[in-house]
Amino acid sequence: MLLLALWQVLTVVGGYDRFILPGPLDVWEQFSIVATDGRLLRHSLVTISEVIPGLLIGFLVATPLGYLLARSPLAERLLSPYLIASQAIPVIAIAPLLTIWVRSTYWSRVLVAVLVVFFPILINVIAGLRSVPSELYELMQSLRATRWQIFRQLEAPAAMPILLAGLKVGATLSVIGALVGEFVQPKSQGLGFLLVTARYQFKTDLVFVVLLTLSAIALSMYGLVALAERWLLRWKRAT
Repeated sequence: MLLLALWQVLTVVGGYDRFILPGPLDVWEQFSIVATDGRLLRHSLVTISEVIPGLLIGFLVATPLGYLLARSPLAERLLSPYLIASQAIPVIAIAPLLTIWVRSTYWSRVLVAVLVVFFPILINVIAGLRSVPSELYELMQSLRATRWQIFRQLEAPAAMPILLAGLKVGATLSVIGALVGEFVQPKSQGLGFLLVTARYQFKTDLVFVVLLTLSAIALSMYGLVALAERWLLRWKRAT
């Protein structure tokens, strides 16, 4: 509340025009307009429909690949240079290529989100698996545990906290990825399209509405992963 009050005072004392720096009351008024006519919900649902698959696909691709890199030195030597080099290329530079290679506007946007979340999750999977003490591997081998038993009873529980930390980062980055995809591939849908439209029309109050909505989506995604973390790591709290 204090921040909102200071924001409103700044706009009044500074004498800023509404299209330069709208006050919180102006933003609320614009929010009421786009929420009432359904535009905000419609564009938000489009963006969410891109964010969730982007995060899930990125997770499903990064997790087995991270396991392979963590457990196979040969695979790490062969693949790591390419993976690291790919991070030097900005996603905003790859996104236009995806719009050319992928005919579907929707899936080109989803793939941009996948690219954004992939590497952080991959790194956390590798770090989580490598954090398992070697003594525990020796113990499991002395008990004649199978490869599956070692994974299910040792590696997965030990790596889960770090993996979920990477998933939290990926949950917020997936929103950025979807937004970048909408910037590059506008199709009159999505919060990215609404943001670009508001900017060209000098509706700064609408820009703030979109930004706050994106923040709410990112917080919601983070919260869902946090809830999953509480459920998956309930054994750790009990211990």
